[in-house]
Amino acid sequence: MARAPIGLKIKKRRKALGITQAKLAEKLAISASYLNLIENNKRAIGGKLLQCISNELGMEIGALDGESDRRLILELHELTTDALFQNMDLSHETAANLVGQHPRWARAIQTLYRAYVNQAQTINALSDRLNYAPYIDDAVFQMLTNATAIQTSSEILGGSQNMADEHKARFLGVLTEESQKLAGVAEGLSTFLDNAKFQTRSLTPAEDVDDFIMERGGYFQELEEAANDLLEEIGFQGGDSESMLQNFLEQKFDVHVRIGADGHAHAGSSQHQCSFNQITRTLEVPNYASSQVRRFEMACLLVELSLVETVSEVIKKSDILISAAAQEWAASELIDYLARALLMPYDQFLQDAISERYDVDVLSRKYTVTFQVAASRLASLRKNGSEGIPFALMHCNPAGHVLKRMTLAGLPIPRFGNACPLWDVYSSFQTPGRIVRQMAQFPNKDKFLFVAKAEAPDQTGFSQPRVLKATMLACAAHDAEQTVYADGLDLSSQKTMTNVGLNCRLCSWTNCAHREEDPILTQ
Repeated sequence: MARAPIGLKIKKRRKALGITQAKLAEKLAISASYLNLIENNKRAIGGKLLQCISNELGMEIGALDGESDRRLILELHELTTDALFQNMDLSHETAANLVGQHPRWARAIQTLYRAYVNQAQTINALSDRLNYAPYIDDAVFQMLTNATAIQTSSEILGGSQNMADEHKARFLGVLTEESQKLAGVAEGLSTFLDNAKFQTRSLTPAEDVDDFIMERGGYFQELEEAANDLLEEIGFQGGDSESMLQNFLEQKFDVHVRIGADGHAHAGSSQHQCSFNQITRTLEVPNYASSQVRRFEMACLLVELSLVETVSEVIKKSDILISAAAQEWAASELIDYLARALLMPYDQFLQDAISERYDVDVLSRKYTVTFQVAASRLASLRKNGSEGIPFALMHCNPAGHVLKRMTLAGLPIPRFGNACPLWDVYSSFQTPGRIVRQMAQFPNKDKFLFVAKAEAPDQTGFSQPRVLKATMLACAAHDAEQTVYADGLDLSSQKTMTNVGLNCRLCSWTNCAHREEDPILTQ
C-alpha cells in the first residue's frame, strides 16, 4: 500500500527554516544518516519521534501524519489503471514525490481526473439513452415526415401561379398543420433530452463527501455532543424508544407519524423509505417498514428538525465541500450520522461492542437497527483516547457500485471501478442474511479480516423488485482476535488466507486464476 510522503514534508520544512540535516538530527537525538533515510521516505515514522519532529519544525502533527496524503497517493495510483494512461509508463514512486513536493499540483490532477470521469459518465449515460430509447427513432421519423410534407406543399404552392384559391387554401392548411406537428415533436424531443441531462447525476459531490468524512476519520465530536444533548432533552433512558421518538416529534415539532402509508410511490427514490410531508407535518411510514427502519427514520427526521444549524456549521468549516451539490450530500450523510449517534450513544455502544466482541448481529438486535447501521456506527468509533477497533467500511450493491466507504491506512476502498472480485463482500450476495468472513492477504503481505453480510431492504410487496445491498467491515489481522469473527480461525496459518488485491490492475499476484486485466504493477 502507499506510504505517505512524510519524509519529503520534513525535508521541505527543514530547508525552508534553514536548518541543516545534522543540526536537526542532533536535536532529535538520532543519527544524520537515519534522518536522511526518513527524509527520503525510506523509513516509516510515527509516535514520539514524529511528535518531536513536528515540535522542532513548528508543524501540526496532523500535517505530518500522512493520512490525507496516503488517500491522495492511492487515488493517483488508481487513476493510472485507466486506459487513458496505459502507455505513459507512470511510476508509483513518483506519485508520492509529487504529493510530497507539489501537493497542489497533485490535487489539481486529482480534480481534473474526477471531472474527466464525471464527463465520461455523463456522455455514456446520454449515449445509452439515445441508443436504446425508441422514442428518439420515432421522433426523428415523425420530424422527417412533417418536413417532407412541408417541403412538398411549399414547392407546389411556389410553382403554381394560376392555382385556384380553394386549392391554395388546402395546401396552406397542410403547411400550417404539418408545421404545428413538427413544432410539437421538436418540443417533445427537446424536453426528452433535457430530462436525460438532468437525470445524469455528477459523481463528484459523493467523492467530495467521501474525502470530507475520511479527513475527519469518520468521527465528528461536535455531532456526538449535539446528539448527547438531544438525548438528555428527550429523556432517552431505555424502554420503548420508538414511542419516545414518536411522542417527542409530536410534542416539540407537531409532527405526526402515520404508519401504514402506501410507500410504493417513493420507494427506491432515495436511501430512505419514509417521506416527510411538510404541509401536513406528517412522517409517512410505509406499512412494510420494520421496527429498525421506523426508529431510524424517526431519528433522522428528529435530528434534521433539531440540529440543522449544527450540521450547517460543520459543513461551513470544510474547505472540501465547495459545491452546493456536495454540501447537500454532506448534510444528508451528517443527518444519518447524528441519527446513529442518537440511537447508539458513543460510550455505551463502545462498551457493548467490546463486551460483545464486535458481534454486529448482537449489537443490531440490542439497539434495534439494521446490520448496515450498526456496522456504520462501529466504523465511527474513533474518538481520541476512547477508540474501538479501527474498521474499514464498504457498502455496495450487486453491480459492484460502492454506495459508501471508509478506508483504513493500509486498506483503501476503490473509488474508480470495482474492487477485487475475491473480496467476500461480493460472495455475500450468494447467501443473503448470512455473515461471511475471510482472512485476506494483499501482495505486500498486509492481512485483514473481512466480515460481510448482504441484506434486502424491507420488502415493499410481492410484485416489487428485491434489491440486495451488502455491507463489509474490515480490520487489520492483529485486531481480529478482539472480534467474535476470529473464533475458530488459525490466524497464523497461510491456509486460512485468501490472496486478494485492490483490483486487477493494481494487483501483483502472478498466480491468480481470477485475473480479468493485466497488472500495471510488479511484485
